[in-house]
Order: sequence, then structure tokens, then C-alpha cells
Amino acid sequence: MPPDARRSATGHDLTPPSPEEKTALAARLSDEERRVLLHQGTEPPFCGGLLNNKGAGVYHCRLCDLPLFHADAKFESGTGWPSFTRPFDPEHIREIRDASHGMIRTEIRCARCDGHLGHVFDDGPPPGGRRYCLNSAALAFQPEDAA
Repeated sequence: MPPDARRSATGHDLTPPSPEEKTALAARLSDEERRVLLHQGTEPPFCGGLLNNKGAGVYHCRLCDLPLFHADAKFESGTGWPSFTRPFDPEHIREIRDASHGMIRTEIRCARCDGHLGHVFDDGPPPGGRRYCLNSAALAFQPEDAA
């Protein structure tokens, strides 16, 4: 591991990809995935491919493959985007104040590659009360039985 490498509590490498590595990773993305992950885009509600996914497994960052959310933390929020109550590992998510579009929100990004994932709100179910609202285009689902 490089000298500036850092591991999360769950043992995952959080070292950001080099600019060259990030370019190579981005080349594998569709135009929509690039728009969402690299340019803070949002997919239309009720259109994401993972919205109705009910399988057991883990949702990963589509750009760098860092695990982000367990399927058992997913819930139906009625908002039109996949929603989760808690991250796979809090160190895998970075929160940023977002004052765009005339409102104050908290943007969430992948802690390793800085890809835009969506937003987090304080209107989720108990006990945590948080709703991590994600773009399907930012996620890759890995079924439990694929491991």
C-alpha cells in the first residue's frame, strides 16, 4: 500500500485513485453514470434500475467498487430513488454541504473516488432517522451469492 493509504474500520482501502486511474475507471461508465457520478447529476425519480431491487447483497460505488450500503439497510421511502438507513461503513461516505438549486442539503460522495452518490436527509425511519437517497446510476449491486 502507498504511504498515504488509509483503511476503513471494515478493512477497505480508501486511497483515492490517481487521476490516470480515475480516467480509466470513468471510461467504463455510460454517459448517464458519468453525468451522475462525475458531474453531480441526478437521475429522474422512479426510473433507476435499482429502485425495486430486493435482493440480498451489497451496493458498491459504480466508479471505484467501494462497498457503500448493505441491502438490509434499504427501505421504500416513496421518493423514487433507492433509499438506505445507514452506510456499509460510515467511513465510506463523505458528506458535503450542498447549497445548489436554492436549497440547503447534504450531498453524499464516495470517500475513495469522490463520486457523487446522492443526498442524505434527516427524515428517515427510526432508530437512526437518516435517509440516504441514492442514484441507481451511481451504484453497482453485488448479490450475496456472487461472493
